[in-house]
Amino acid sequence: MATEYGRQGYVSHSERRHRLPAALRAPFEARSWREFGYVLLSLPIAVVLFSWTVTMVALGAGLLVTFLGIPVLAAALASCRGFGALERTRARALLRLEVADPEPLRMRRPGGFAWMGAVLKSGTSWRHLLYALLQFPWALFSFVVSVNFWAYGWALLTYPLWFWVFPMYAGQGGLQLYGDEHHSVYLDNPFEITVTALVGLLFTLATPWIVRGLTTVDGMLVRGLLGPSRLSARVVELESDRGIVVDTAAADLRRIERDLHDGAQARLVSLAMDLGLAKEKLREDPQAAARMVDEAHGEVKTALQELRDLARGIHPAVLTDRGLDAALSSVASRCTVPVRVEVDLPARPAAAIEGIAYFTVSELLQNISKHSRARSASVDVWQAEDRLMLQVMDDGVGGADASRGSGLAGLAGRLGAVDGVLVVDSPTGGPTRVIAELPWRS
Repeated sequence: MATEYGRQGYVSHSERRHRLPAALRAPFEARSWREFGYVLLSLPIAVVLFSWTVTMVALGAGLLVTFLGIPVLAAALASCRGFGALERTRARALLRLEVADPEPLRMRRPGGFAWMGAVLKSGTSWRHLLYALLQFPWALFSFVVSVNFWAYGWALLTYPLWFWVFPMYAGQGGLQLYGDEHHSVYLDNPFEITVTALVGLLFTLATPWIVRGLTTVDGMLVRGLLGPSRLSARVVELESDRGIVVDTAAADLRRIERDLHDGAQARLVSLAMDLGLAKEKLREDPQAAARMVDEAHGEVKTALQELRDLARGIHPAVLTDRGLDAALSSVASRCTVPVRVEVDLPARPAAAIEGIAYFTVSELLQNISKHSRARSASVDVWQAEDRLMLQVMDDGVGGADASRGSGLAGLAGRLGAVDGVLVVDSPTGGPTRVIAELPWRS
């Protein structure tokens, strides 16, 4: 009982500790001390970076009348890129700010002249130079504000502990609040000491948030000037999306080939063999031949159905002819649970977007049939501004997770390739809600 009581007491104490307001926790949190350390380090680093950059750029600009100015400017820009790597590492360690490395230098051919040309023509190099010039005045301002607030806050907060220094060693009652030739005011009585400590408490509680605001600006500078540009980030994203599209197309081709080889093709080969046997028996045993032809006729129907299903999985004719409403109603009718379909679109989107929307809903309904153990499901499609919205819900057991590398992950990748988004909300026990967003391209 004592152990259990102690464990309960510990949990309760932990909960009370975590329920302490953020404003009271901030001065003692590791994050606040990391941010304050970042500000303290920024000033000496900024002094070195600013002095080096200004010196090198001024020297290079002065030497531009000769050829020597070009390599000096290139060296200045290259050193700024090196300092930028240091600043990204420092922001990652102290501010927990993840900033990707900018695009590397692109040289058409090796050699010193090609390297200097690449450095001088790189927009990233000049953004690093701009950071070196802007960061110094901001680091100086941040340092002065942070140190003063931090020092005054803790000094005033702890004033009741050290005010005795003044009467003992300075010959005065305490901190001098006001003084002239005729009158002086000291913080020396209990009420004034208490008020001083309360003012220090306000300073101490406010300082972490002030420092956090200052480091937020630092983070914007690092992210905006030392990270990849929006254009390069978009290029990388498009390259990744292109790779996803290529991989998805290759996977679809392999699936079609497998379905043809294992399904319709094997059935047609068997059908040809059966018809050959029936042809040989036609004269000897017409009744057996007729039975074999009848069986072959059934195989032909099955093969045609498989080919229709395969074509429907690629791009059904009803989608091209009548749009999403009819196509989704058709695929919903083949689901193992009752599905309500509601499509509210003012017009038809682009054929490519329409096809991806159909494929997404079809895959989700297949998942419901195979895994959900649901009793009912619903499909809703509508337009929200410039986005095509899809929502598929079921009342099954839940537990779907796109991060496990399942078919949902493939759907997310397919949607991401066209700037789409897939959101899965599937708690254990259900219900499951999957929302897909696609760009509306009419």
